[in-house]
Amino acid sequence: MSTLSFFSTASRNIARSEDLFNNVAFYQAYEKVPRAVAQLDGLPIFLIPWGHNALILEKVKNTKERLWYAEKAIEHGWSRSMLETWMKSDLYKREGKALTNFHKTLPAPQSDLAHQTIKDPYLLDFLTLHEDYLEKDLEDGLVGHIQKFLLELGQGFAFMGHQYPIEVDGDTSYIDLLFYHVKIKCYVLIELKARPFKPEDAGQFNYYLSAVDDILKGEHDNPSIGILVRFGW
Repeated sequence: MSTLSFFSTASRNIARSEDLFNNVAFYQAYEKVPRAVAQLDGLPIFLIPWGHNALILEKVKNTKERLWYAEKAIEHGWSRSMLETWMKSDLYKREGKALTNFHKTLPAPQSDLAHQTIKDPYLLDFLTLHEDYLEKDLEDGLVGHIQKFLLELGQGFAFMGHQYPIEVDGDTSYIDLLFYHVKIKCYVLIELKARPFKPEDAGQFNYYLSAVDDILKGEHDNPSIGILVRFGW
């Protein structure tokens, strides 16, 4: 046996050993999933590439969380590297965890989808801010890294503009960041605050939402929603 053949055979044996280990780990991870046998083929773990499953097994220990990431990978068509990025950012624990009043103010199923879309906290590590940053610094940083910000916001957000002008009765106001969400089918207003929340912020935000609904919202659009992003508190 030549040296080349030896190493080729050894490599194949190592690969088989790793596959066997992963197969055993896969079985042990999901053998107790409460699903009827006839429905097992419908589990998301059987609908994603093996490399995705191996990554999920390695990085995530909770079965419910593993199935959640598998479902999200299918829903959004995540590559393996994108799946790893979202797991590193702990998306499972952040998505849909923000405090909202969507269920009181929006019709179902829009309220459910809107709530699932919002994260808490948002991870904006790509921003480089000086110690005494202002809200304008936040806005400029997010706009300057709009692709990264859209990635953190999640799938479905389309950027419409910053300091977006809204004129009501000759009085012009400016929305920090304006987006449109193609799945929820509504405008999404984001206001940035570098200080604690004040009661008057709610009044201002409701004014913006009403103005956008009156001026921009189309016949088939859902009511607009607002997100208040606070930094440093």
